[in-house]
Order: sequence, then C-alpha cells, then structure tokens
Amino acid sequence: MAERLHITPIGDDGMYVLDTASWRVFRPVMNKEKCIECGMCLAYCPVCAIKGTEDKKYYITYDFCKGCGICAEECPKKAIEMVSEGGQE
Repeated sequence: MAERLHITPIGDDGMYVLDTASWRVFRPVMNKEKCIECGMCLAYCPVCAIKGTEDKKYYITYDFCKGCGICAEECPKKAIEMVSEGGQE
C-alpha cells in the first residue's frame, strides 16, 4: 500500500505536519486474536493512523492517532479497545 502523508494546509505559512497525537487521552489497542482484518478501522480513521500491509494485516501507528475512538466503535468484532494513556481507565 502507498504511504499516506498527514499534511494539513495553514494559510500563508504553507504546509505543516499536524501533531494530532499531542492531545490524546485514550489510545486504541488492537486485539489481533479478535481481528478479522476487514479494514473497517483503516477506512474510518480520520487521521490515517491505521496502516495496512500488502497481505491485509492492519496495525495502529500512534504518531498521529488522536484517540477519538472511531476505529473501536466501527470494528465489527470489537477487536479495538480504548485504554487510558495513563494506564488507568
């Protein structure tokens, strides 16, 4: 799969990389035993923080994940759980 760039325009300053992960309070954790590799999480992620390999294996990158939980809500097998960044829920 082609690598996606996470770039957002900002007026006269041109382009910059948006640091969406800086405000995350919860992060998604993927349970690979439950995951059926359907790609719904990748399709719904608004910041493209979920990547896929050629053999349709999906994984979460935390550099841009903002912890919105859309991936966890859309997963048909509930293979993604939102956990607190501080380690407590």
